[in-house]
Amino acid sequence: MNASPACPEDIHPSIWRASQLAHGRGRVVETGYPVLSRELPGGGWPVAALVDLLVQQAGIGEFRLLRPALTAIAGGSIALLNAPHLPDGLGLHYIGVPVERVMLVKAANSADALWSVEQILRAGTCSAVIFWAQQVKDSSLRRLHLAAQSTESLFVMVRPLASSQNSSPATLRLALRPTYDGLVIDIVKRRGPVLAGPISVTLQPTPVLFSNRGRAAKPAREGADHVVGALERAHA
Repeated sequence: MNASPACPEDIHPSIWRASQLAHGRGRVVETGYPVLSRELPGGGWPVAALVDLLVQQAGIGEFRLLRPALTAIAGGSIALLNAPHLPDGLGLHYIGVPVERVMLVKAANSADALWSVEQILRAGTCSAVIFWAQQVKDSSLRRLHLAAQSTESLFVMVRPLASSQNSSPATLRLALRPTYDGLVIDIVKRRGPVLAGPISVTLQPTPVLFSNRGRAAKPAREGADHVVGALERAHA
């Protein structure tokens, strides 16, 4: 009788022990946060897959969490669909995301939004796609996940925290809760064991927020927080 392989992944890369993180089968993008990367299969955000970010309220810091990945991805547009606030061009440039790379899409209704996201993914011209959504049917999630698998884009859906109670084809699901200086992250789903506790990530705001001289010299700079304040700021 042949000896069994020492590692499950020797049989197929999709197989792993329940006690270990799965090895990434495809390309990943570094998160920029070592404490988070250590807990993700492959050590980063998976590409060509659906990633779920589940938030108490849109704008609590999800854009800043993705900021290192967005600035590291070379080439291609960054599509923002149904963003909760209009990002400021100066703010985008300040955090390292050139405004000419950003494509804003505001759909009139849920059906149009889902159709737009699927077409953008299948076109494969965007290096990253971030979609803020509310209630999405399981069938629609599966369609978007399949569309994401046909491209090399980083695809992230930002959805209500209550969605964590529902099933999802997403490869990775993270629940985000705001803290004074960042986020507390619970891993709802990953290819690997259940994480014992949450992860704390510090999100650094842009220096202009704390520079009185910068604000006095250039008052318009106060609008630079539209990304760290409009897309990400916790609402009162």
